[in-house]
Amino acid sequence: MAHSVLVLGTGLGGLAAAGTLRKLLPAQDRVIAVDRNDRHFFPPSLLWLMVGERRPEDFTRPLSRLAARGVELRQGDITRIEPQRRQVTLHGQTLAADALVIALGADYAPEAVPGLADAGFDFYTMEGATKVRDALSRFAGGRIVLLTATPAYKCPAAPYEAALLVEAFLHKRGLRDKTTIEFFAAEPQPMPVIGPAGGAAVRGMIEARGIAYHPQHQVREIDPASRRISFANGVTADYDLLLYVPPHRAPAVVREAGLTNEAGWIPVDRHTMQTKFEWVFAIGDIVAIPLAMGKPLPKAGVFAHAQAETVAHNIARAWTGRGEARTFTGEGMCFIETGLGRAGIGKGDFYAEPLPRVVIREPRRLWHLGKLLYEKYWLYRRF
Repeated sequence: MAHSVLVLGTGLGGLAAAGTLRKLLPAQDRVIAVDRNDRHFFPPSLLWLMVGERRPEDFTRPLSRLAARGVELRQGDITRIEPQRRQVTLHGQTLAADALVIALGADYAPEAVPGLADAGFDFYTMEGATKVRDALSRFAGGRIVLLTATPAYKCPAAPYEAALLVEAFLHKRGLRDKTTIEFFAAEPQPMPVIGPAGGAAVRGMIEARGIAYHPQHQVREIDPASRRISFANGVTADYDLLLYVPPHRAPAVVREAGLTNEAGWIPVDRHTMQTKFEWVFAIGDIVAIPLAMGKPLPKAGVFAHAQAETVAHNIARAWTGRGEARTFTGEGMCFIETGLGRAGIGKGDFYAEPLPRVVIREPRRLWHLGKLLYEKYWLYRRF
């Protein structure tokens, strides 16, 4: 009997899930990917775009190429998800399947902070990173502020990488001595889940480059006219150029489907990514996985990829009887780009108890090369 699977979203996790399912399932089984966009982009490269080291076309690919790999593509906005029936509504058309893999990621909500959307530029979107690039190209000196609007956001290293890349950009342009860079973080330390030692290592990278770091500053509102940021602790800060990470939330269609918990994310089995609905899985930034330490597993591409592989192999095993059962182990790594041709690396076991075991390696040219190669590998491997 032929089977079908719907993969909702073609970010890092969704693309990996669709590709692996297509490889493992027999030809008569259908793998259908659904996305509102017609192109995929490699999110880590947004940081390089921001400082003029990439063009959008360097790290984007048309999703139409998935057809050549046996994956069907349906493009459009999903207006309804019915997890009990394993079906979705797309442009008034109902698509049903034997399994759903929800990989819709996180939506951004800058409007949640009064004034934020008009005050500066986010660098988590293609449009935003492009605007940052253009603003930096015009920048002649002054005060740059980087801001995380909430303590929890995807790719926890990204804003710290952004600060270091901006500093390196200004250094190369001869503007560093004319610029003050400050980082205001809603979180108590860089990447709190990696523990005090790891956070201190990342903070050391920031401060060694003359970037002032201010943790536990929760933004309350911003006045774009006066370019002034007001924080909940009463502190205010002025800026000439503001770069920010916006608040995150699950897409409305997921919340309306009854899939989310009180925190607004999809709870799953931490080893199989199974939701409370049979044959409905969720992976990547949209899920909530509590750790023993009381904090959630970070939202990061490396975890989305590993979760996708786990789900795909387990679906294929159930339908074909071949292969071994897999579990998501909570292990992962990420590069920490520091500019000037170097990158650090963090890796470890995030499911370890009572605390994650994570090691941060100092920046080296080797790790920078590794990140460059992985960008090329990902785009070649998936398209």
